[in-house]
Amino acid sequence: MGVMEEGNPSTPLPQAYALLPSRYSSEDILFCIDVGAESFLEMKNTGPNGRPVTRLDSILKSIGLFVNAKLSINGDHRFGFVVIGKSVSWVQKVFSSKVDSAIAAIRSLPADSSSDQVDLTELFHIASQEAKRSREQGRTLRVILLYCRSSMPPKYQLPANRKLYTLDVVYLHDKPGPENCPQKVYDALVDAIEHISEHDGYIFETSQGLQRILVKNMCLLLSSPPQRCIQDDLDVPKNLAKKPPVVSPVQGDDSVMIVAPPNSDS
Repeated sequence: MGVMEEGNPSTPLPQAYALLPSRYSSEDILFCIDVGAESFLEMKNTGPNGRPVTRLDSILKSIGLFVNAKLSINGDHRFGFVVIGKSVSWVQKVFSSKVDSAIAAIRSLPADSSSDQVDLTELFHIASQEAKRSREQGRTLRVILLYCRSSMPPKYQLPANRKLYTLDVVYLHDKPGPENCPQKVYDALVDAIEHISEHDGYIFETSQGLQRILVKNMCLLLSSPPQRCIQDDLDVPKNLAKKPPVVSPVQGDDSVMIVAPPNSDS
């Protein structure tokens, strides 16, 4: 507590910092899943008995893990599903904590062989409408876009009402090549997040084709957008190779500090 200077009684005391209480809002999470031809490309890992695993298989498995984890944190979270082929289509329009039927329906969809440029305008329009409904119920809306196209950036028109919901993106793509431009796609997705997302949106990308990378990225999306740090400050999981050395004090005639290397067995 500050002390007023003698002879200057008008000097105000500094105000103590107080964290104002805020209500924790349950989330309505709208998964938007790419079902274009590139979503059916095989991952590097295989399933039981060596069965090939596609990007879509991995996405749906990761969503199942995400949903179970979110509901264990708060059973009031709800989920909806749309897919993107040539256009945006609803799979589960009524938000619910039950997702098994929606995941099964998406898994049975045939690959959309269309190579047309994806237009996300309808997705953003749907999300804006759903965000208004969620707010009326004291909830928040988040869109998680799982995108798999490497050859053509998506296009979109910005909605009239922006910053109504949070937009997160997980981008699975091929490595750059003569027919691929994943950097341009990534930049277009980042631009959409910056213009649309109410809170700081996250975007994760990978071309490694590994299920564990996708699962890790989905785990990093578990936190509620109003409560999480900006992505640039995200330092999870820790890189053990960069772990600082362990410092152990040894008592003797003189104080000595022994620095043990990270891989030391001592």
